Amino acid sequence: MQILNIENCSKSYGEKVLFEGLSLTISQGNKIALIAKNGSGKTTLLRIIAGEDSSEGENSKIEYSPNVSTYYLKQNPQFEPGDTILDAVFNSSNPKIQAIKKYEQATLNNDEQASQQAMIAIDDLKAWGTEVRIKEILTKLKVQNLDQLVESLSGGQRKRLSLAKMIIDEPEFIILDEPTNHLDLEMIEWLEDYLQQASLTLFMVTHDRYFLERICNEMYELDMGKLYAYKGNYSDYLEKKTMRVQNEKSQQEKSKKLFKKELDWIRRMPKARSTKAKSRVDKFDDIKADAFAKKDEDVLSINLKSTRLGSKILEAHSISKSYDGKCIVDQFSYKFKKGERIGVVGNNGAGKSTFLNLLTKQIRPDGGKIVVGDTIRFGYYTQEGIRLNEDKRVIDVIRDIAEFIPLEKGMKMTAETLLERFLFPRHQQRVYVSQLSGGEKRRLYLLTILMDNPNFLILDEPTNDLDILTLNVLEQYLLQFPGCLLVVSHDRYFLDKLVQHIFILEGDGKIIDSNQTFTEYRANRKLEKYAATEEKPKEADHSKQESQIEREQQKKIKNRIQKIEREISNLEDKKDKLTLKFNENLSLDDIQKYSKELTKVKEDIETFEEEWMELTEQI
Repeated sequence: MQILNIENCSKSYGEKVLFEGLSLTISQGNKIALIAKNGSGKTTLLRIIAGEDSSEGENSKIEYSPNVSTYYLKQNPQFEPGDTILDAVFNSSNPKIQAIKKYEQATLNNDEQASQQAMIAIDDLKAWGTEVRIKEILTKLKVQNLDQLVESLSGGQRKRLSLAKMIIDEPEFIILDEPTNHLDLEMIEWLEDYLQQASLTLFMVTHDRYFLERICNEMYELDMGKLYAYKGNYSDYLEKKTMRVQNEKSQQEKSKKLFKKELDWIRRMPKARSTKAKSRVDKFDDIKADAFAKKDEDVLSINLKSTRLGSKILEAHSISKSYDGKCIVDQFSYKFKKGERIGVVGNNGAGKSTFLNLLTKQIRPDGGKIVVGDTIRFGYYTQEGIRLNEDKRVIDVIRDIAEFIPLEKGMKMTAETLLERFLFPRHQQRVYVSQLSGGEKRRLYLLTILMDNPNFLILDEPTNDLDILTLNVLEQYLLQFPGCLLVVSHDRYFLDKLVQHIFILEGDGKIIDSNQTFTEYRANRKLEKYAATEEKPKEADHSKQESQIEREQQKKIKNRIQKIEREISNLEDKKDKLTLKFNENLSLDDIQKYSKELTKVKEDIETFEEEWMELTEQI
């Protein structure tokens, strides 16, 4: 079934044309990723598809299949002012979700009567399975404190809240703008499993290349205003794009040869030309345009001069740090070596940014000490630290640091050339910082850090909001970086490509130094969890049921199980009676009637049995 059809879609802002005449069709079950440079119009295209922006042009057409439920997950989700988490999560016309909302509200208000009424409604709607599923979703995404105001949440918390609402709503068509931003690694893997459902249709923008590899079956690339489609996942896209670029270069070489031939003919032709000759002259401009069409080269080439590293790099001696009784780092010691590349991983809230701030002496440890070598010059890229003057032009941001940048072997580079090599063409260097996209600002901010010639780079979530093309060229630069690299990231592809071993923040101050790639660590961790689950005695779960909330949940599930068992028993009796009917002399109409009733009873039994199995697994 066709979900969406777009024809002749165009959009521009002032003189800047983002795209023109785009057409695409999305069918049910398609899982499509959109790849483009920052500032090319990815989010704008998503907004047009979601109906939050309009296409330009008289012949533009955007047609949705009727009755298709859609959800648009934005980079920065917005909610109604004054809404609590409960209001936002359960904002749905679905009667089951509304019944669960009333139950949760009654629980928060300690209203026993309202709670009993809500439980009866949930029973009648057979919604306990839905309630259990919602609790699982909220737990996985760490959405807590249902009475908390949404406006008090951080950007990452609002993103997870919007993601939870999306999964609870069960839409058929999902539009995703950077869904993995602000998610820790376990959340990302759990989300992957959800999105792989065959019935879901996806159109997404993400920089997470493992995510693309495992989920998507089609790639669209928006390049210089044109849309290119590639069947397959991310690996297929890389292979097919390389072939396309090579073909375009070959075609351009042919156009240049033809251009020289036509130019020579035009110079030799007399002024009085025939109609045929005039037609050839008219085609000359098209040949010239093809021959000298400027191609965007996704090549970041910088050889900034780095500061010499001495024998002493950075040493942590038994450092510890706690906040409000929560231990972040406990007796951590490590001596960094020349050229080391280390990844830092851990769940959200484990203290990764605090750990980096300790190493760079931005905050003081409660115990132990940090020793920094005399030759060390940190380049520290922080998550929240984009410190750029919005009222300055891009070129002036760089010139304020230096007019000329020292390179290796005594060479120099102008600020303009440096920006070009960092994928800011000359025309874009004149725009104000406020006009840049979020990813472009991050790229510019990163450049200001690299210009200081650090020999120890510390990057805190550098991949957020950067497009895939920028990430590829940034990785090439970092692979050649001669100094030390310490990087916090949830981007598994980025970590696997760059780091040699990882620090794992496991909570309660425990930091493990693991001499393996991130993928190896995750695979081994899953094996350990599986082995622990297999060996765990059944009695081990009893301690988890001590809290009042869990005891209440268990009670609800058991009550529901008993009710289901009674329903199944009644249906089985009805099935037996209907089956005996077929031993009688029946007319054709009676046979059809009883067959229909029997089929319905069997379906009801199957539905109840599936719910019974789900609930019994919960206890």
